[in-house]
Amino acid sequence: MTKLLVIRDLDAGYGDVTVLWQVSLEVEQNEIVGLLGANGAGKSTLMDAISGLNFPTAGLIRFEDQNITYLDPSERVRAGIIQVPEGRQLFSGLTVRQNLLLGAFSRNDHSEVSRELKFVYDLFPILAERRHQLAGTLSGGEQQMCAIGRGLMSRPRLLLFDELSWGLAPVIVEQIAHALKQIHGERQVSILLVEQDLHLCLELSRRAYVLETGQIVKQGVSSELTKDPQIRKSYLGI
Repeated sequence: MTKLLVIRDLDAGYGDVTVLWQVSLEVEQNEIVGLLGANGAGKSTLMDAISGLNFPTAGLIRFEDQNITYLDPSERVRAGIIQVPEGRQLFSGLTVRQNLLLGAFSRNDHSEVSRELKFVYDLFPILAERRHQLAGTLSGGEQQMCAIGRGLMSRPRLLLFDELSWGLAPVIVEQIAHALKQIHGERQVSILLVEQDLHLCLELSRRAYVLETGQIVKQGVSSELTKDPQIRKSYLGI
């Protein structure tokens, strides 16, 4: 498989506080990779470093053959790196349709944008029903669907999901997990999935990394990590 994203020996943090130490990971073309970790482990800091919202203090980030370690965030979006952030972060005073179209702000291929919008509506029919409704009035699950749809409108090559299941009912999580599989299968999109839910993360991903206190402490094939006694104890209490 061809490497899409490569991170090597990354240090990052905020001001004088270092949150990540010597983090290395890879995402292949058309691969779903999981990133497990408790609150405060540094998962969001890593996502922000990949998105360009937080520049690292050391290390390397490559996307395909380009060094993007200090590349402007807007250029990363144009390259195809799209983050679906924790907490959705929709424009609550705009409609669902307006929020979705904001995801395509850098695109000029209007006919393709229309087809992308249809794909999002087919993926999440509730968004088509609510397209003229203000995003701030949606339920939590509908807002997450809208945030995912907005990300898809940018025509991503790598989707970064920060806490996919955060604050959602199990039935909604199941619907969104099914949609993720469809996105991956039909659009050949690589996905880096940050998630505290062990079962969800390892069910969706082919490989996974475990982040603890800013460092990668385990990595491997997801089906094997599921059986790891240390991981089962840490995340399942068994």
